[in-house]
Amino acid sequence: MIQITDTAQAHFRKLIEREATPGLGVRLSAVDPGTPRADARLEFAEPRELAGDEWAVDCEGFTVYIDAASVPWLGDAEIDFVTRGAGSQLTIKAPHIKGKAPAEGASLVERVRWVVEHEVNPQLASHGGRVAVEEVTGEGVVLLRFGGGCHGCGMADVTMKQGIEKTLLTRVPGVTAVRDATDHDTGQAPYMPRDAA
Repeated sequence: MIQITDTAQAHFRKLIEREATPGLGVRLSAVDPGTPRADARLEFAEPRELAGDEWAVDCEGFTVYIDAASVPWLGDAEIDFVTRGAGSQLTIKAPHIKGKAPAEGASLVERVRWVVEHEVNPQLASHGGRVAVEEVTGEGVVLLRFGGGCHGCGMADVTMKQGIEKTLLTRVPGVTAVRDATDHDTGQAPYMPRDAA
C-alpha cells in the first residue's frame, strides 16, 4: 500500500522526538482527490485528534495514520526524505491521487468532464478563469459555461474555438461540436473586457 522509506522514517522520528508529545504520530490525507488540484497533506496528530477510522502504518517509534476517505487515492504512495547537495526534502509520490482517466468504454459525459477538469481548466486558471460542462447532447454537442475571468472576456470566442473546442474534438471521440452557453454581458471581472478585445 504505502511505502515509507527508512530515511523518511528517521526524519519523522527526529521531528517527533523534538516535539516530546506522548503518542504523537503523523497523519496523511488526500486534499481535493480526483482533481487536478489534488495534493497529499502530512501533519502531526495527537491521539485525541484522530477520528478512529484511520488506517495505521506502524513504524519504529511512531505511527502514520491515513485518513480513511483518502485510502483509495493514496494506494502505491511513497514517502521519502531525499538529500541532494546541501539541501534535503520530504517527498510524497501518490500516483493515483488525481484520479484515473475514464476507460475507453466510459460515457461521453464522463470523458468530456475528465478532459475539461484535467486539461482545459488548469490552463484557464492562469487567467483566473474556468469552464463548466453544462450539457452533452446525444449528438455529441458540448455546451459549456465560462466562469471567473473568462465570464465576459473579450477573448472567450478565441479561447473556445482555438483552445477548448480543438482540445475536446481531438481528445474525446464522439464530440461533434462545442458551444458557449454563457451570457458574457453579465461578466463581473473579465480577464480582458469585451470592448478592449
